[in-house]
Amino acid sequence: MVESKIWERDPEYMAIIDDIKDHPFVVDLSLFPQHVNGNRQTHSYMVSYYSYRIAKSLGWNYRAVARAGLLHDLFYYKPGDLDFSHGNHLRNHPKIALINARLVTDLSAMEEDIIIKHMWLATAAMPKYKESFVVTFVDKYIAVDDFVRPSFSRMMKAFRVFVKTLVLPALKLNNKQSNNQQLEDAFEESLEELDKNE
Repeated sequence: MVESKIWERDPEYMAIIDDIKDHPFVVDLSLFPQHVNGNRQTHSYMVSYYSYRIAKSLGWNYRAVARAGLLHDLFYYKPGDLDFSHGNHLRNHPKIALINARLVTDLSAMEEDIIIKHMWLATAAMPKYKESFVVTFVDKYIAVDDFVRPSFSRMMKAFRVFVKTLVLPALKLNNKQSNNQQLEDAFEESLEELDKNE
């Protein structure tokens, strides 16, 4: 999903987050893993930027979405590393993120709602603003993509190995018995294509 920091090529977006993007609280997010492959900073930028684009296309408050999206996961531990006396990571990290976001910048009521409610569906805290729903669903989409994409890639690699080492040789052996040159050429072409895609 990361399109080489596509958000950096959008001057309007970058201007909206200019006063918060270099804050140590935001920069330090890069030190923490997020989901499977990325880090929390990249995840936050992706949630922020794609939410911003959706809100902007709908004529909604894209400024609040961009800023709160960048700050929505402003916490500094790995899920599972802390035990909470009340609740769990899903319920508590939005509260921690909100406290930290208030230390970074002044927040509007909408920005606060976006941050504190971004875990709706995993928690019961229902968003108050339509912009909060945008960030909530973009966050879920990006999280799922982060889990599925590497798994799908590994699955496809395993499938290519299976086809290349078992299926095509078996078909080729079967074809030699029928002596069909057109099928023989198709098998060789398929093997070459599989080699290119590994």
